[in-house]
Amino acid sequence: MLKYAILLLVVSLIAGAIGLTNVSRIAKRISMVLFALFFLGFLALLGFAYLLGEAFEAGRALAPAAQAVLTA
Repeated sequence: MLKYAILLLVVSLIAGAIGLTNVSRIAKRISMVLFALFFLGFLALLGFAYLLGEAFEAGRALAPAAQAVLTA
């Protein structure tokens, strides 16, 4: 998705330089939407990674206590 956003940004810049303002505007808008979707997906993945990291840390903290209960 990021590849298409960058590609459409380049198309928008070239079309703007040539003078095709309508094509440039459309390509720019599509490029911005694709980049926003990519960025939101990236932030969601970072959030999930953070939550999973906290879950693993909590599991490590409980492991000795759980092992003591199981061996008793």
